[in-house]
Amino acid sequence: MTLFKGSGVALVTPFDDNNNIDFDELGRLIDFQIENNTDAIIIVGTTGEASTMTDEEQISVIKYTVDRVNKKIPVIAGTGSNDTRHGINLSKMAEEAGADGLLQVTPYYNKTTQDGLKKHFLAIADSVNIPILLYTVPGRTGMGIEPETVKELSAHKNIVGLKDATGDLGYTVKVRSLCDKNFAIYSGNDDIITPILSVGGVGVISVLANCAPQETHDLVYSYLNGDIKKSCSLQLKYKKFIDILFRESSPIPVKKALEFMGYKTENLRLPLSSASKETEELLIESMKEVNLL
Repeated sequence: MTLFKGSGVALVTPFDDNNNIDFDELGRLIDFQIENNTDAIIIVGTTGEASTMTDEEQISVIKYTVDRVNKKIPVIAGTGSNDTRHGINLSKMAEEAGADGLLQVTPYYNKTTQDGLKKHFLAIADSVNIPILLYTVPGRTGMGIEPETVKELSAHKNIVGLKDATGDLGYTVKVRSLCDKNFAIYSGNDDIITPILSVGGVGVISVLANCAPQETHDLVYSYLNGDIKKSCSLQLKYKKFIDILFRESSPIPVKKALEFMGYKTENLRLPLSSASKETEELLIESMKEVNLL
């Protein structure tokens, strides 16, 4: 099954001034996304700062999001870990909390072999009854999933897609050529959404969509509906803003951008720190250019 087509937002997690999860503000962000045609919500992933949450916090955010969304669109929960047992436990709890699917990042720091990766992902896939998206992001984790490994893993009934944040279109093409046509590929990079769609992708898991949900949805669906020119135009229109969203470690810039849009997202958990003055100025300039401010 395909969990979704289109734009899945990698949603930020708002924290209050005491660094607790701000559920009221999270509700505002979720409502903004649904009102502006986001196709799925990916919660407590990289952008959601899951790495600085306790398990209890992580599951509470998943549960809140599931309840708030109320089945309007899929909710996909990040439950990746570099400890397979921990990943299994988180995944089971996310399923119990009502998540429609799971996002599973490659184990970080351990730097396992491809055989270890296969055993890790299969153990998690065997432990749940909901769909799983693999997530390869070598720039953050220090290792990636080889295309041949993706192919083997895609034979599991619960492993239905891949978030490809390699930034390497050659990699994407190889995965697409090896895997069944029903295996879904999502861009994990906002700057190459249209190129990944052109080689068989079905959508994006997007940081940009936090600020521009309708526009990111339109970028994908214009391509899927045959209006390639419009998709390319939107990709190029947001290029400058996308680059600034990643000039410091995400989600630092996107939380600042949302703050400028009137959301209470200024707080981050250490070791992440506030955006630089230069990033703030560049954000304001680029957001005005694309009518987000």
